Amino acid sequence: MKITSKGQVTIPQSLRMKFGLLPNTEVAFEEADGCVLIRPMLSKRALIEERLRRARGIADGGLSTDALMRLTRGEE
Repeated sequence: MKITSKGQVTIPQSLRMKFGLLPNTEVAFEEADGCVLIRPMLSKRALIEERLRRARGIADGGLSTDALMRLTRGEE
């Protein structure tokens, strides 16, 4: 596959379908480890949902809900 004089390249159909790169999809190009990555741009809502999905379950403070409530209320 070659890059055209205008800097264009055709993304194979199998990859477009696999990653949801439909016509008019906004994409972002990123550099990572000496490679160029192309990623679909997420809407603000989708970006927030993705960040929440990745963060889910990582904040294990070891306290129960009741213990947290006592701390926030100043109860000992």
